[in-house]
Formats: sequence, C-alpha cells, structure tokens
Amino acid sequence: MTSPLLSVSSLAVARGGLLILDGVSFEVEAGKALILRGPNGAGKTSLLRTLAGLQPAAGGEIQAEPDAIAYAAHSDGLKATLTVEENLAFWAGLFGQTDVADAIASFDLETLADRAAHMLSAGQKRRVGLARLLVTGRPLWLLDEPTVSLDEVAKTQFVEAIKKHLDRGGAAIIATHIDLGLDAPSLGIGQFRATQIQSGSFDEAFS
Repeated sequence: MTSPLLSVSSLAVARGGLLILDGVSFEVEAGKALILRGPNGAGKTSLLRTLAGLQPAAGGEIQAEPDAIAYAAHSDGLKATLTVEENLAFWAGLFGQTDVADAIASFDLETLADRAAHMLSAGQKRRVGLARLLVTGRPLWLLDEPTVSLDEVAKTQFVEAIKKHLDRGGAAIIATHIDLGLDAPSLGIGQFRATQIQSGSFDEAFS
C-alpha cells in the first residue's frame, strides 16, 4: 500500500486571528483529485494557503513530502516585461527544470510565446499562470479558483492538463464553484466550520 501524497489530520485553520475551520481531515493519493466546495468566505483559500505552507496551521497535522506542492492562486505571477516563454523559463529554472515546450503546447501558447506579459489579455495571462504548474515538476497541485478569466476552450485545456497530471501519478486539490467534469470526490468544507472563534495566530493579515 502506497502512502498518500498528502495527509491532513484534525487541521485547524485561522484567518486574521479568527479560527474558521477545525477538524479538517482527508487524504489525497497519487493519481487522484479532490474538489473543495463551499461558499465565498467559507475558508477554501485559507485552507489551501495553510496546506501550501504560506500561513501556519492553528492546530492539527499536515503530512507531505518536502517540495511536493505547487500552489496557484489568483495572482498569475508573471513578470510584465518578460515574454511568455521567458516567464515560463524563469519559473522552470526556479524549480530546477528546463523544458517549457509541454507547458506552452498544453495551453496553446505557441503564438504568444514571444509576446510580453503586459500585452496579454486577462484570459491569456491566466493560461500562462496555469502553465507554470507544468514546469514545477511537483506532484501535488493546490489550485484556488483556477478557471477565473478562462473561456470555454481554455477551460477544456486546463482540464486536459489536470487529467494528464493525474495519469502521470500527480494529484490535485481544486477549490472551484464549477463542474470541471473530473472523476473526483468533493469535500464540503462547511462541515469543518469552527465553533471556537479566537485563535492565537494573526499571521494571515495580508492574505
């Protein structure tokens, strides 16, 4: 029996010093995806940020291999003066990777490869931002509303990229309000709403 890529046990999550989620427990195995469901403000982003190590947990345990996680949120993380290809090459280098061809092809960016990021539309920037995931080499993707600004064609490209990632033994946790057509279970985070209000941590003031 193989170990899950991510194991979460009795996790507590705070936002702005207030405990918002408590008792969060789940596992994600290689080749699997998990969909996070919940209304705006329920704590999906805070949960993903905690899993990614961007803010401390208020309690509980997160188990994952070091450097296993790639996180994609609302910022596309692009340098405005660099071209699409240069941006992807920059991120690939940060993760010890070199090949960006698959990322460019997966999101149909060939005709935009030499265009500076500041000249891209919102949807084009989003495609490049998601393409960064493919150059990280990391098996576990944490995605916060990844389809924002994408048209239907780009959404299909994104879903295909996720499926290929899963087929290669990767995993994904996706916070989304839409049906992506993935064969993946959903986790409603409303069931983990905290009853205790105060937390000792105020480290998420800028999230």
